[in-house]
Amino acid sequence: MKKIFTIMLIALTAIFTGCGGGENQPTANSNATKIGMLQQLNASEQEFNGFMKDIAETFALNTNPHEVKFFNNLNTMLMALESGQIDEISTYKCVADYLMTKNPNVEILEGHTLEFIDAFCFAVKADNVELKNSLDDAISEMKNDGTLNNLTKEYVTSSVNPAKVEFEKFDGAETLKVAITGDLPPLDFVSEDGSAAGFNTAVLAEIGKRLHRNIEVVQVDSASRSAALTSGQVDVVFWAIVPVSEIIPANADKPDGVELTTPYYRGRIVHIGLKK
Repeated sequence: MKKIFTIMLIALTAIFTGCGGGENQPTANSNATKIGMLQQLNASEQEFNGFMKDIAETFALNTNPHEVKFFNNLNTMLMALESGQIDEISTYKCVADYLMTKNPNVEILEGHTLEFIDAFCFAVKADNVELKNSLDDAISEMKNDGTLNNLTKEYVTSSVNPAKVEFEKFDGAETLKVAITGDLPPLDFVSEDGSAAGFNTAVLAEIGKRLHRNIEVVQVDSASRSAALTSGQVDVVFWAIVPVSEIIPANADKPDGVELTTPYYRGRIVHIGLKK
């Protein structure tokens, strides 16, 4: 995975997001600010907290200690926030905006020193070169003709309740099975009736039309994405590329046997907490 984004220093107090591992692995601190995060696939909680320690030391940050807690899905993480098991949740700005429309008790926490921007893409099995190339071509076309920009406005910028996305059917065409989690509304979103909706699904529907392939969605936990892909349960998984640097390893959240497509969306990470 190539170096795509840089870490930006933007404010006064430090909270870290992203994924990766570090050799300096701190022990749990009962006084630390506890940050909820969806399960990362190539780093344990201990490794990730070591990475955070490395960031603080590299940038000579004078900050209170923080401790990451991993969760398999968004709902359990939100319940942990409500019950006081964690103090904050790390997520994307558009997800935070969506959650605030649903829960007036949460707010975006301001004043972070380090900001990460992730890039959204698709993950496929490493040996499925034809599928990766086809997805890359479709994403490039959608960027050039303005389709991605229009879908972003419709499903991310303006949407509070993303509508169900219908997939066009092609008789006799190959079916692509795609894993969704529903843990990043309005990006990766599953409506109350179990229907796939949101931005990622809309992007997928457009790609299905361009490739003339049928789409079947399979809902999985965030922590099961890689296993669903490498086991052959699904052909495609929504993914987010973390910013790679001297500190964040290139395989931070990219397990062996997985290849990533060209990104189609970039999302800024923020933290949300309960209103005081």
